[in-house]
Amino acid sequence: MISEKIICAGFGGQGVMLLGQLLAYAANDRGFNTLWYPSYGPETRGGTANCSVTISEVPVNSPVISKADAVIVMNKPSLEKFESKVKPLGKLFINSSLIDQKSNRTDIETFYIPVNEIAGKLGNFKVANMVMLGAYLAKTQLFEDALIIKLLTKIFGDSKAHLIALNNEALAAGRDYFNKNYQ
Repeated sequence: MISEKIICAGFGGQGVMLLGQLLAYAANDRGFNTLWYPSYGPETRGGTANCSVTISEVPVNSPVISKADAVIVMNKPSLEKFESKVKPLGKLFINSSLIDQKSNRTDIETFYIPVNEIAGKLGNFKVANMVMLGAYLAKTQLFEDALIIKLLTKIFGDSKAHLIALNNEALAAGRDYFNKNYQ
């Protein structure tokens, strides 16, 4: 039975909301019950932002996640705030490009993904979120990249269609990094 509770967190502007939305939309596309719940800090760009995503085969009763199956953190303040929210035996994905500390938890799986460095090599730091999503999907196998790209194409529309190929590369790069370092 599929049941996944995910928290995505970082600075505003790092694309954590889009990352969460894509997971929710993909779950919806596949016929799962899903809920995406955003939370913003006082500023939008540069302030803190996080969202919770619940994906389930059974109805979702609440947007609140007390313990997550997976936490994705894109900056150090988010690690400090959400590391404790990972349930035992859960997964923690850390943007090691911006976070130089290791997790204190020994009861979870932790993955250090240098998403900013990988995105920089692709020529655009703004796709760091897609690199992280690729790593997350490599671990969980929840959805295939083609579904994410289909949804991203719909979200972006014609005005941002030129960014689809780059985002596809970023997803693949995140998957590749994860598979080479953690499989």
